Amino acid sequence: MANTRTIIKNGFVVGVGKQDIAITEGRISERREHIEPTADDRIIEAEGLVVAPAFVDVHVPLREPGYGYKERIATGTMAAARGGYTTVCSMPNLNPVPDSVENLKAQQDIIDREAQKRATSVYLVDRTIPMLPERLCNFICSLRPNEEKLAYSAIFRLNEKGEVLKWHLAHTVICSDRRFTYEEAQYIIERHGEASPEDLSQPGEHPDPLSKGSAPEGDFAEEVLVLNRLAKQLRKKRFQKGAIGFDRAEVRFEIDEQGRPVSTYIKVAKDANKLVEEFMLLANRSVAEKIGRVPQGKKAKVLPYRIHDVPDPEKLEKLSAFVAKFGYKIRTEGSKTDISKGLNNLLADAKGKKEENVIELVALRAMMKARYSIHNIGHYGLMFQYYTHFTSPIRRYPDTMVHRLLTRYEEGGRSANADKYEELCEHSSNMEQLAATAERASIKYKQVEFMSSRLGMVFSGTISGVTEFGLYVEVDEHKCEGMVPLRTLLDDYYEFDERNYCLVGRRRHRRYSLGDHVNIRVERANLDKKQLDFSIVED
Repeated sequence: MANTRTIIKNGFVVGVGKQDIAITEGRISERREHIEPTADDRIIEAEGLVVAPAFVDVHVPLREPGYGYKERIATGTMAAARGGYTTVCSMPNLNPVPDSVENLKAQQDIIDREAQKRATSVYLVDRTIPMLPERLCNFICSLRPNEEKLAYSAIFRLNEKGEVLKWHLAHTVICSDRRFTYEEAQYIIERHGEASPEDLSQPGEHPDPLSKGSAPEGDFAEEVLVLNRLAKQLRKKRFQKGAIGFDRAEVRFEIDEQGRPVSTYIKVAKDANKLVEEFMLLANRSVAEKIGRVPQGKKAKVLPYRIHDVPDPEKLEKLSAFVAKFGYKIRTEGSKTDISKGLNNLLADAKGKKEENVIELVALRAMMKARYSIHNIGHYGLMFQYYTHFTSPIRRYPDTMVHRLLTRYEEGGRSANADKYEELCEHSSNMEQLAATAERASIKYKQVEFMSSRLGMVFSGTISGVTEFGLYVEVDEHKCEGMVPLRTLLDDYYEFDERNYCLVGRRRHRRYSLGDHVNIRVERANLDKKQLDFSIVED
């Protein structure tokens, strides 16, 4: 009969546990703890037996790492699948062979040394260079839905005002119920009418809000909304204390299968992004305080802090002189809070003006770079007295160090070696800057590659830089920046006014200033040099 099934009863299913399996027309049709058979079913009793999905080979030398010229993981598993094997147990050719706890630790030490050397994951446009092996960071250590994972958790109890009532650290087992994209969480926030006006003013589609009094709609909608409200309270308090808000838009690319950019879009931090950010900041700050804040007269144990110094006074004076050309004033003296509030007021006053991007960029350059150190001086930009990185141990080595030291101190261990950890902090800071440089170069390369197929096209742009060699113009649509060489401005003889950051025509007195809107034509795209050449197109 067509509906006749074969049921394998009471077997131990590999990788699952004790289950019944129903097979219909040669395919598994059902699998659960108990399947009630019918009179037409064929029963195979498998009590005390192992049920494998197909052939299993428990000893397959896949030859990686070290002997890939003989057999690679890809070629070995493809050969196994062709022969009907659905499961293989890799026996890597390692020395020492990981057949004991001691020998396994030797392999772990190799991974740790490489992670320490890299210090961070590097995020390029078309690929990620992970700090840890991909199997670890994307699978074993990643909080994948419906999989139990070991974690080090910061657990908080907050009231409606975002005040921490109680918190603690604990080694936990987490089973995530759902993975959200930022877009999914943002949809819930906007759908329930709790998005900020700034988010709703962004271009693109926005969902129609639900009528007032409607029940939460969507997976874990109520939880997302509660977190959003708390995050806004945390953010509000942070800025009241003087935190500085640089929310610069980021260029992103849609990449085809060959890695070529086919389109661009601008990523703007919305409520969903800020939600995650605020709780990460809360965890990082709380962990730093736990170790760093000690009674007077006691010395804090060694911990890598994320520190950020106050702006250099000389750079502040230059910033003040620069913004004065646009009619703005900024305070360069006073307390840390006075200066930070002055910077925030400047950014707020320039918002929506033609000079907004330029002023924000110059203000950002006036700031010191954040770095890692065991010598805590606080974090000026966030206005935190204590701050560290704890939340991303699979992509930043300082977070891994913090996890290990927290565990050590919780078990009563002595303070770690200060010189050793300061050296690791310095190395991590240097590698972070190197990664940031690589990421910027990757974006610039893809921008030039993207524009290379648009030679001769005309775009509107904003003058983002002025030099004695010409103008830098940023295309409004996709933020690609190129240069208009001075030699191509043929309607006059232009001179560089360094004091006022502009080019001025000697005869006609035409000015090209920072923040001016111009139309440009794409003339050349040099991938090797990562350079774009534009020309001015008259209206």
